[in-house]
Amino acid sequence: MNHDHANHGHDHDHGHPHGHSHGGGHAHGAGHVHGGGNKRAVLIGFLLTAGFMIAEVIGGYLSGSLALIADAGHMLTDAAALGLAWLGFHIAARKPDAKRSFGYARFEVLAGFVNALALFGLTIWIVVEAVQRIADPHPVLAGPMLVIAVLGLVVNCLVFAILMRADREQINIRGAILHVAGDLLGSVAAIVAAGVIWVSGWTPIDPILSVLVSLLILRSAWALLTQSLHILLEGVPEGLDAGRLEADIAASVPGVVGVHHVHLWSLSSGKTLATLHVDMAAGGDQPAILRQVKTLLTERYAIGHTTIQIESAGDCVDKDFKNLAAEG
Repeated sequence: MNHDHANHGHDHDHGHPHGHSHGGGHAHGAGHVHGGGNKRAVLIGFLLTAGFMIAEVIGGYLSGSLALIADAGHMLTDAAALGLAWLGFHIAARKPDAKRSFGYARFEVLAGFVNALALFGLTIWIVVEAVQRIADPHPVLAGPMLVIAVLGLVVNCLVFAILMRADREQINIRGAILHVAGDLLGSVAAIVAAGVIWVSGWTPIDPILSVLVSLLILRSAWALLTQSLHILLEGVPEGLDAGRLEADIAASVPGVVGVHHVHLWSLSSGKTLATLHVDMAAGGDQPAILRQVKTLLTERYAIGHTTIQIESAGDCVDKDFKNLAAEG
């Protein structure tokens, strides 16, 4: 078996007395680094969101506005989501150890999955509460509601801008942005509801807009849920096709007659891994094939961690192959 630890900088050579050769290439980093800007962005967002959430809960209670209370509920889940995202980046940065050889990078996917579930739970609560409010209207103080909603919009816009400057490819950041986007829409809905109530006194607009905003968020929450679940179930990353990859290697690398047992999955956002078996023609140059396959996977498919087993038939029956480490 041939091991290539491209980032570890060491090679292993072993003889094989078997009638075929195995070349395995492993390329992975000792740890996965997440930009400090991502971690800092979610921390600032958490502090701003959690701080204003308290003011919004008080304002919603005093004014009797479900839209404000719903928005405060959004902010509560936002604060939890941002705190979880920060924790996800913090834990994911830990290096692999004896028990977790891939490290802790997948924790950020778990955080995204939990955030998506939280959005679904919040939406259900808002819809139930809105139905009760429509059936039994409550008085709403439009003035305080409007002031707090405008302040909430300012805070949400600030947090949204901070997060949009972070790495949006990270599933953790995407989850946090979805939460804050929902909050931002909630603030807009609360402002509209306050204006309608101020002008006409029609209070049902408050729960109606709360439901509409929540339903808008559901679509994005569903996308986040399915994406994170797909990664957790080790599904093939979006944009990759095992059959096309097999054909590409066979057509592009001299000496390769076939590729099989291809497995593609993601460790976390943007970190794709692959294992595959490569059939080498009799008399083929094993180390050259290994290097070329690894280069192809890195440059064309952005797969940074690969395990490649090269299998040779024919005149290799009585020949021992050493494990060869391809350069990363």
